[in-house]
Amino acid sequence: MASNELETVGLGMTWEQLPVGRRFRTVGRTVTEADLVGFINCTGMVEVLFTNVQGQEGDAIKGRLVPAALLYSFAEGLLIQSVVQGVGLAFLDMNLAVKGPTFVGDTIHVVVEVTESRESRSRPGTGLVRTKNSILKQDGSVVLEYTPLRMLRGAGMEGH
Repeated sequence: MASNELETVGLGMTWEQLPVGRRFRTVGRTVTEADLVGFINCTGMVEVLFTNVQGQEGDAIKGRLVPAALLYSFAEGLLIQSVVQGVGLAFLDMNLAVKGPTFVGDTIHVVVEVTESRESRSRPGTGLVRTKNSILKQDGSVVLEYTPLRMLRGAGMEGH
């Protein structure tokens, strides 16, 4: 059997496979010291909250605090690997709310609930899907929520 005749795994879900009410979760991802250092240096987020452990000694913060932007980035990576790969066409909109702190050593995963799913009026064959994405730590606490609206391929579109 030729390799182009084999099923390709790891592709995302078309908009039709994401009806309102569908819920699922991603695999987990532990945030490491290397993740934090690489992210703050790459983005220029050299805020003392993230770079100066000594400055935090008298503070209520205990541990290496992680920027919410890093958590959001990890969540998107987990979702692209599992749900959006090959079907994502556009990221259109979102609201984001930080609910609690995350520290180096915490393990996060994303719980996703589809809140809107419909065919696009402006681009036939595609759909608009909004989800409520909750990032949870290992203790079950929600640390970040965001509600992206994405344009996704439909089942009959080329490329999936």
